[in-house]
Amino acid sequence: MKKVTKMNDFKERDFFHEGMRHFQDIFDGQRTAEAIEKNRKHYEFWDEEKELIKNSNFFFIASSWNGYIDCNIKSGDPGFVKIIDNGTIEYPEYDGNSMYRTAGNISKNRNVGLLFIKFDGKSLRIRINGHATIHHDSNSIKKHYGAKFVVRIKCEIYPNCPRYIPNLENKIPSIYVPREGKGIPLAPEWKERDYIKNILPKDDPHNKNKS
Repeated sequence: MKKVTKMNDFKERDFFHEGMRHFQDIFDGQRTAEAIEKNRKHYEFWDEEKELIKNSNFFFIASSWNGYIDCNIKSGDPGFVKIIDNGTIEYPEYDGNSMYRTAGNISKNRNVGLLFIKFDGKSLRIRINGHATIHHDSNSIKKHYGAKFVVRIKCEIYPNCPRYIPNLENKIPSIYVPREGKGIPLAPEWKERDYIKNILPKDDPHNKNKS
């Protein structure tokens, strides 16, 4: 029988593995690391974390399976990431490049790493170890306009200080995000390339060869 990974099994494993411990020992960091684990690791979002997530228009996600490693950025209008309970979030997968590297890895290995960050030089960054699942049902999809499917993540959370985060301005939202009542977003340049434009998926909103 195939083993099913429990959604809370990161509570049952050590927070640090032997490789991490090795460098903690070299640089006398074990006491600090354990204090951070004890006082900062948690499984329910703090209020300031909820605020950052709700107002984020992007985050980074890392996934892997059997040597296939991927780090990606997921973007949308603020609110595109939804907190569905105190320790779980979900986000929509929009039209993309048809590689499905994140989703494909998740289908094989549910372990993911997320980073929510605000480039203002002062806000905490939120690091998340998560277990992800993919949802195609209509109830999940209808909560996210323009979604092809939804990725839901059960979270182990630990914030980091903003010491090395640069202060950048961000005043212009992406013109490519699906927005209700605004029609089909503009096609990205790469979809017009000769080696791509005639082989887009049948349901691609920018496929000009739809029958």
